[in-house]
Amino acid sequence: MNAPRLASVCAAPARLQRFSLADLPAMPWKNGGGTTREIACQPPGAGLGAFDWRVSIATIAAAGPFSAFPGVDRVIMLLDGAGVHLRGEGVDHRLDTPLTPFAFAGDVALACDLLGGTSTDFNLMTRRGKLRAEVRVWHAAGDIAAAPAGVLLTRGGAWQCTDDSGHTQHWQADSGVWWQGETPAWHVAPLDAGAALIAVHIETADR
Repeated sequence: MNAPRLASVCAAPARLQRFSLADLPAMPWKNGGGTTREIACQPPGAGLGAFDWRVSIATIAAAGPFSAFPGVDRVIMLLDGAGVHLRGEGVDHRLDTPLTPFAFAGDVALACDLLGGTSTDFNLMTRRGKLRAEVRVWHAAGDIAAAPAGVLLTRGGAWQCTDDSGHTQHWQADSGVWWQGETPAWHVAPLDAGAALIAVHIETADR
């Protein structure tokens, strides 16, 4: 169904950080092969060698290598474009189906070839042994459990999200929240036909 575009009916709790992809700056890669828009990186100010977890959107415009991240678990998912072919030690994967997570170890550098034109991907990285993460894509109403950290990102349409205290928010396409610190559970429901919701849950590895 199509629903009117609605603003949030209540302020987000302070521990939730709202974002819109359109407002995130695109940082060009050093090799000129693409750009990255960072959604969240924890702890704050951590560099690429010191983060506990990081979520970003990458636009890949040319073939080239994926940098190795020793001790990091990765999940990548196609958002737009024809996709890419990832190849390296133990990996030979065509990332060509939108909204389908692919998990792999970041220890080995991979070669990345475009399967068509420019490709846009969702990227999650977590420090192995310290954290574990799950990425799930929702297409229908359901209940999302609380988690110590994570991200919710809408695609293709708006969603209504109601937490377990009864606060309701409406998130437009390509927007959402991230958090560090336990949040309430949510009941989520799409407001537009074809809308999807990417949910990232991050927990300590021994939880």
